[in-house]
Amino acid sequence: MTRTLLNRRLAEFGTTIFAEMSALATRTGAINLGQGFPDTDGPEEIREAAVRALREGRGNQYPPGPGVPELRTAIAEHQQRRYGLAYDPDSEVLVTAGATEAIAATLLALLEPGDEVVALEPYYDSYAACIAMAGGTRVPVTLRPRDGAFALDLDELRGAITRRTRLILLNTPHNPTGTVLDRAELTAIAELAQEHDLLVVTDEVYEHLVFDDAVHIPLATLPGMRERTVTIGSAGKTYSFTGWKVGWVTASPELTSAVRSAKQFLTYVASGPFQYAIAEALRLPDSYTDTLRADLQAKRDLLVDGLTAAGFGVHRPAGTYFVTTDIRPLGEKDGFAFCRALPERAGVVAIPNAVFYDNRDEGAPFVRFAFCKKEAVLREAVERLGRLAP
Repeated sequence: MTRTLLNRRLAEFGTTIFAEMSALATRTGAINLGQGFPDTDGPEEIREAAVRALREGRGNQYPPGPGVPELRTAIAEHQQRRYGLAYDPDSEVLVTAGATEAIAATLLALLEPGDEVVALEPYYDSYAACIAMAGGTRVPVTLRPRDGAFALDLDELRGAITRRTRLILLNTPHNPTGTVLDRAELTAIAELAQEHDLLVVTDEVYEHLVFDDAVHIPLATLPGMRERTVTIGSAGKTYSFTGWKVGWVTASPELTSAVRSAKQFLTYVASGPFQYAIAEALRLPDSYTDTLRADLQAKRDLLVDGLTAAGFGVHRPAGTYFVTTDIRPLGEKDGFAFCRALPERAGVVAIPNAVFYDNRDEGAPFVRFAFCKKEAVLREAVERLGRLAP
């Protein structure tokens, strides 16, 4: 057969860098600080809640399409308790197979071919693929290094909006840079959305993983934004059960119904018994997330200090699981080549940030490391990376 099998919308997407680098870690025995998953499970009582649901036969067959009522109610309670956002569990909450499906279903539901999507670059790799599958056109607005972090240029954001723009796709706290948008930035985005009658999709999976003085502010809490915002959340990052794939959407009834129309033809349903367990997780006291945040902040500091000592230029993240580094102080400039050689040079795997950019040259000197690992693992990684020091 001579005809290309993969359709043109997906032709630019091959095997993800995460699969390549994880395979490299396995082959070389390197410490994998590439992919963002913890190396310990979450709370024992939540794991036992999943076992209990299995044994009691809850969720072993197809759960309801929108998600089990217990979880939808718990999600609504969480949004109300944490942010003062009131959502009806029956018409304004939708459970998905992780945040990745929520993003896919939302974009498939809301985009027409040719619609433009403004997204903050670098961005999680599924954004580009999902926009392509929906027939949309991505318009990147690049976060650039400034004062030790990555910053949004609001003028560039304004200039990216055209008459073809359908929605803005936000991720805050932001993967991979660790940037947390502040109230002034979010207010400016809200004003743009209302001025141009745009929808906004916000990926907030790292909502509880913010450090130092950073505060996560859901865009939907700002005046005029609840009715035009699709908020996406997930249990995986907060509760360290990434394999359970439990995510959700909260939005107005019209937007939720639209996303559900697409979602029902993707997975239909998923994660039945785990939905009951995550309903219990969402009702854990706030002390759980406070402890998690403090633990991750200490691990962030450990890795940041080690990377700095090894000679990297380090951008200290205000949130997420990740530290972005600049390899140019090490005499390097190609993140792909650097990451492919790093397991042999130092016994550590990282991810080249260029995969998160439309303009690969823009991201070429940046490399991402994950710190959601055991302290002993991070200490060993830091010791190995010390071999790179000039």
